[in-house]
Amino acid sequence: MTSDQIVLFTLFGVVFGMLLWGRIRYDIVAFSALLIGVVLGVVPTAEAFSGFGHPATLVVALVLVVSAGLVRSGAVLLITRTLVDASRGLGAHIAMMGAVGAVLSAFMNNVAALALLMPVDIATARKAGRAVGLSLMPLSFATILGGMATLIGTPPNIIIASIREETVGTPFRMFDFAPVGGVAALAGMAFVALIGWRLIPQREGAAKPGAGLEQFADYIAELTVPEDSALIGQPLSDLFDEAERADVAILGVIRDGKRRFAARHLKIAAGDALVLEAQPEPLDEFRTALKLDFSDAKRLDALKDDGSGVSFVEAVVPDTARIAGRSAQAIGLAWRQRTVLMGVARKGARITKQVRKTEIEAGDILLLLVPSEAKDEVLDWLGVLPLADRGARVTQGAKTWAAIGLFAGAVAAAALGLVYLPVALGLVAMAYVLLKILPVAELYTHIEWPVVVLLGSMIPLGAALESSGGTQLLAGGLLGLTEGLPGWVVLTVLMVVTMTLSDVLNNTATTIVAAPVGIEMARVLGASPDPFLMAVAVAASAAFLTPIGHKNNTLILGPGGYSFGDYWRLGLPLEILIVAVSVPMILLVWPL
Repeated sequence: MTSDQIVLFTLFGVVFGMLLWGRIRYDIVAFSALLIGVVLGVVPTAEAFSGFGHPATLVVALVLVVSAGLVRSGAVLLITRTLVDASRGLGAHIAMMGAVGAVLSAFMNNVAALALLMPVDIATARKAGRAVGLSLMPLSFATILGGMATLIGTPPNIIIASIREETVGTPFRMFDFAPVGGVAALAGMAFVALIGWRLIPQREGAAKPGAGLEQFADYIAELTVPEDSALIGQPLSDLFDEAERADVAILGVIRDGKRRFAARHLKIAAGDALVLEAQPEPLDEFRTALKLDFSDAKRLDALKDDGSGVSFVEAVVPDTARIAGRSAQAIGLAWRQRTVLMGVARKGARITKQVRKTEIEAGDILLLLVPSEAKDEVLDWLGVLPLADRGARVTQGAKTWAAIGLFAGAVAAAALGLVYLPVALGLVAMAYVLLKILPVAELYTHIEWPVVVLLGSMIPLGAALESSGGTQLLAGGLLGLTEGLPGWVVLTVLMVVTMTLSDVLNNTATTIVAAPVGIEMARVLGASPDPFLMAVAVAASAAFLTPIGHKNNTLILGPGGYSFGDYWRLGLPLEILIVAVSVPMILLVWPL
């Protein structure tokens, strides 16, 4: 063992020990290790920051931006309303979302599949009032498992197919992976849905989205029926089911400046203002589903056209506020600050006037629609105190299908090899900005920067381990360890070691290192290389112990509120199950 190898193995051991300890944030640990590697000379100075421009790092950042655009466009809401029922039990929800994720990831990049479903899962958790971390890890694992079933589902399968072509003369075909990878995926998803999710640690304060805001009353708000609405002429009772589904209460209707009760038989007319009681997200969901307008739609349309975008802001009114004792209309909130008072929450009192004409009292909580780039200025001008942001955003319902079409086109182009995946995702992100689906002000706010630093730091360290011969040293030891053992034991050891490498290195690099080892094992045993290549393909994809083993695991690290040591609790039994199921299937379908 060379001195460089000793230093790198020691460095990796210290890094993983620190990450499992969890007292220092993972990005600080990883970046410090990278700098130490550079100072000690085991990581070339010229390659020190190459990980920050690595495709894996770019994909993670771009996927988060694209996911935000899908949320803003209403695409996530469309999927949520079509497929997801927040009243389902957690196990049933995980099974349903996992099945959708697995099927998608079998025919598209599994990172893209997670990018599409992750905001859906987060929105469902928020609506159900449960911690996001309970379902986000199972979803990530399901999208990884589904990719095992086809040639294009995951990069290791494509690499294995090309290596087989070089070795045997013909590559694996599209569904050659299904008998092993598909069965392993089904077994893994059944375990995760029935048992595995219970192994995910639940921390205090982990967090239900919006936690800490439950003590505030729902807002009294207004939404207007546009002139071309399909609702015109329908009885108000036709809206009750939709309102119940979105968790919105219809209190009445304002017509010609007069407020009417919410009588079931009342026919809806153009320009009617529906008086509603709801929290911000249900309110926006109800607005998007029925294609209603805000109370000052023309002013908001003009604001959106300038590219700024609008955002929800919640704020408490102190007695010193400019708006205290006055109405939004009286102080000219709309025309002075390009801001609309969307709703008012007032404990112990019912608001009977139109929202913009309601005299605001100290202690009221306001739901404001403000220019995304001028939040602080508006709040300072009003003299109100902002509440913690609970993630509510204004949905661009008119651009839902444009957002979905752009995303689907990019994924298809990447799957067919027409466009490189990071480039395809970058084009989608830029298109979302140019089409004003995602405001410029939010372009970088959705990126989990600690995750980017983690990946950017670990990739050069992994490359240094490979270039120093460290991975080949491991491979040589594996050949010696399995000498003289029966075929099923050799396959098991190969899968275990490949999984371990994949949990530390990129799964593509693991495949490139492990596949030649498997072929050499087959040669020594006088067996077909196919079962060994299939074992490497499945094992290289089954990276469930750490957040850096697969890009999907890295993507959920921040949004799920996980620590580095959380993954193995569900990942270890899942990896054991994958080995236990895959080895017999390999021997049955691809005999030695």
